[in-house]
Amino acid sequence: MKGKDMLLGSVKEALSYNATTFMFYTGAPQNTRRKPISELKVEEAKALMEEHHISLDNLVVHAPYIINLANTIKKETYELAVSFLKTEIERVEAIGASRLVLHPGSHVKAGEEVGLQSIIDGLNEVLSPDQNVKILLETMAGKGSELGTTFEQLAYIIEHVELSDKLGICLDTCHLHDAGYDLTDFDHILDMVDETIGLDRVLAIHINDSKNVQGAHKDRHENIGYGEIGFETLNKIVHNPRLKDVPKILETPYIDGKAPYKEEIEMFENNTFNDTLKQS
Repeated sequence: MKGKDMLLGSVKEALSYNATTFMFYTGAPQNTRRKPISELKVEEAKALMEEHHISLDNLVVHAPYIINLANTIKKETYELAVSFLKTEIERVEAIGASRLVLHPGSHVKAGEEVGLQSIIDGLNEVLSPDQNVKILLETMAGKGSELGTTFEQLAYIIEHVELSDKLGICLDTCHLHDAGYDLTDFDHILDMVDETIGLDRVLAIHINDSKNVQGAHKDRHENIGYGEIGFETLNKIVHNPRLKDVPKILETPYIDGKAPYKEEIEMFENNTFNDTLKQS
């Protein structure tokens, strides 16, 4: 979302990939600078989405990376996270979307228990009964002191947040793989999610291959079919009937400065790996 077209430009870009949904940031993910909603061309974007049958309900917004609700070491970092997440929820609400993906946070050597409680406290501060936006806690790879690397951690957060009906999760295939989960038996993973969290809380999926071996805890995304997960496994995940209505988002690396999303979407539509995608 950039330039003069802003959200309208996001819709145009998604359509250029033949996508039926997309994910966007309300501003740069590394800072708190944001344009007024009036400058985002929201109504024009909605009109173009309706024309091309892209549902506003399926749009995914990603919260900025600078939000860290788990940081108890620096009070100002936690306070910024709470205040900015509140503002971000309001912006997503004003746009009309309802799915906001959030990295749970890193405890910065304070320990898992302390970090999880800090996330719970932060979510209790920002959530309100009348909001339509749901916060989707993303499954993380476990690099550094990241939390949200297991379904049990995510379940613990959800169980202890007062307005838990405002929470869902976002599965990330690269992160799950790097966290140690075996994606070749994805139905077993979905069973685990259902038992610990509830499958109805899976409201978005990031579809990414991984540059690293299973359990590496490194979080380095790779293009579809060119990583350690592989096309066959990812294709089965995309077409899993239990996730039929869940929006699926590609976060794979650009190739020679260009987005590969149109070609990667075609792979999944055709159930065929494109082994020439990364050839110059």
